[in-house]
Amino acid sequence: MSDTRITPETNGVRFGLMTAGALILYTLIAVFAGFFDNLAAGSLNLIILAIGISMAIANFKRVKEDRMPYLAGFGTGIVTAIVASLGLGFFFIAVSAIKPDTLNLSHARDLFGYDLSALMAFLAIILMGSLGGTIISLVAMQYFKSPDHKPIEGIE
Repeated sequence: MSDTRITPETNGVRFGLMTAGALILYTLIAVFAGFFDNLAAGSLNLIILAIGISMAIANFKRVKEDRMPYLAGFGTGIVTAIVASLGLGFFFIAVSAIKPDTLNLSHARDLFGYDLSALMAFLAIILMGSLGGTIISLVAMQYFKSPDHKPIEGIE
């Protein structure tokens, strides 16, 4: 049975909040396990984001009974990425405000040559998550597009 009330935005917000929860959990594990300052460990964030986006698009396609418009699926992936990035960014600011020495940014300071504030880190999280999520959504839509999707012809 199709739920006609679901939109790309509502689906994206729901899965974005779940993805943000997974990203926050991973960040907490990284902090307590001691590998938070390793920049290579941050690449797992994009993998978690890709899983969340793929789940959001797959759910939207399932609810729409395989009749999902291409841009609606692409939009749900982008909304998922933005909501997840905002959730992680606000978590980062909250932890930095409550206990500033918990999230050690000394490695980032060495990389960028200046002290990286929590606000700058928040903006970097949003930028990386949004742009990375857009690219991930483009790739994911190649696998989730409807079977009857036809490219536009005659534009050349």
